[in-house]
Amino acid sequence: MLQGKHIVVGISGGIAAYKIPELIRELKKAGAEVKVTTTRHALEFVTELTLRSVSGYPVYSDVFAAINQHATEHISLPDWTDLMIVAPATANVLGKMAAGIADDALTTTLAAMRKPIIVAPAMNTNMYLGDATQEAMHRLAQRDAVLLLDAAEGELACGTCGKGRMQEPQTIVQAAQYMLTPKDLAGQRILITAGPTQEQLDPVRYISNYSTGKMGYALARHAYNRGAEVVLISGPTALPKPDSVLTFVPQTGIQTIDVTSAEQMYQAALTHWPNATAAILSAAVADFAPHECAAHKIKKVPGQTQIMLELSTTPDIAAALGQSKQEGQTLIGFALETDHEIANACHKMESKHMDWIVLNSLNNAQSCFGFDTNQIVILGGDGSKKNYPLQTKEAVADHILDMLKR
Repeated sequence: MLQGKHIVVGISGGIAAYKIPELIRELKKAGAEVKVTTTRHALEFVTELTLRSVSGYPVYSDVFAAINQHATEHISLPDWTDLMIVAPATANVLGKMAAGIADDALTTTLAAMRKPIIVAPAMNTNMYLGDATQEAMHRLAQRDAVLLLDAAEGELACGTCGKGRMQEPQTIVQAAQYMLTPKDLAGQRILITAGPTQEQLDPVRYISNYSTGKMGYALARHAYNRGAEVVLISGPTALPKPDSVLTFVPQTGIQTIDVTSAEQMYQAALTHWPNATAAILSAAVADFAPHECAAHKIKKVPGQTQIMLELSTTPDIAAALGQSKQEGQTLIGFALETDHEIANACHKMESKHMDWIVLNSLNNAQSCFGFDTNQIVILGGDGSKKNYPLQTKEAVADHILDMLKR
């Protein structure tokens, strides 16, 4: 999403400036080119040499410096960039942005900027909550091209705890991805299931599978970045929640519903399906669950060599959604197969009234459970078949979401 993009990072004079070299590295790792502009005070916290080394470009810190590439650097940077990030944004810079004051390298660049801007405030809690700062942020949040991140809570440089920490570099990168992704799924509400389910056997044991939830979480992030409202029904995973960008003014984004069992996922899916335009069922739902959950831990009896478990089938989420599908709704399922793959996937798609099915094969190396990559075939109810090479799950997510473009 950031491959080949041009990003200007504007740094003001706050202690959080020490995190900006990491932000620049993360942006470049995602494929972006980065140039830097600063206030003079920012260079009290991070050196110009460091910023030049990590970005690969000279730093624009003085409007009248002889080393500037252009006589009007504050005009050339807005022409060059696709996005500007102001981080950290101090109370001083927030006030100047809101009032249109341009008196240094950073604020003159901002005054000429006609591209999207992400603002990441950072300051002491009392300053952050001050009337003037709050008024400035509310004014900035109303501008269409500005995404104002809310400050995080935690330990501050002054030794107190409270609201005022700059969001972490990875969160800012996610915000950049959101801002630069075309919103071709705007107006859609997409239901996504992800991860495994756990079917309880006794108070300390359960039956489950190897699913990590990586594919479903990638789908949720990319659907959100492309403008959709997302309801993510997630089984137990170790992944961080794919929250929507933490904005100063709350906006609709990703609603995550945590469940454990197949029954819970079934009930949540039925609840949210009627209001969805599409559902993507990427969860690895258990097909069977213990018929009864033991009230106490099942003990191994001396001399015992085997135990018999009575299992019952779990609710079929795909079939239930397929049977209740209304005109205008799209249902996409997943099929993980080990043999007769195409035939089995097509049968599942047809029998459960799906529009598309994504075929995974355990016979493909570095695919499916636990990997960051996947190799898929997308089969359509119209008889179409699209083969894709081994790719990251992030790239696969976009291929699947392309089926929902209207």
